[in-house]
Amino acid sequence: MRTARVVFLVAGLWGLAVLLPMYWALDAVAERTPPPVTHPEFYFGFVSVAVPWQLAFLLVASDPGRYRPLMPIAALEKFGFAVAVGVLYAQQRVAFREITLGAAVDFVLGVLFVLAYLRTAAATASHGPHAS
Repeated sequence: MRTARVVFLVAGLWGLAVLLPMYWALDAVAERTPPPVTHPEFYFGFVSVAVPWQLAFLLVASDPGRYRPLMPIAALEKFGFAVAVGVLYAQQRVAFREITLGAAVDFVLGVLFVLAYLRTAAATASHGPHAS
């Protein structure tokens, strides 16, 4: 269970550190990666959906046995972004740095979420769903 705790704790803290500043960075994002954001509701909508997921990751970290059913869904959250950016890159619609910065990190976290899910199966079976 320790692996799951660490993976989900790191993912949640990392996500909050990356996402929360985005609430105040719309102009900087538009300046760094033109053109300017033409639909800020999508930008802020993304941030407003992603931030609660980071809190869910912290919840899973607090008791991986109890919240194990959320792990595959959390992995989908990570893989969804990684795949979307990969497709956009293949279509030459995003720069390579989007792959290396955001999508690659999310892909690795998705893999770690799957591994945590698999590792908690044995611990949950042998010690009950709320084992530490």
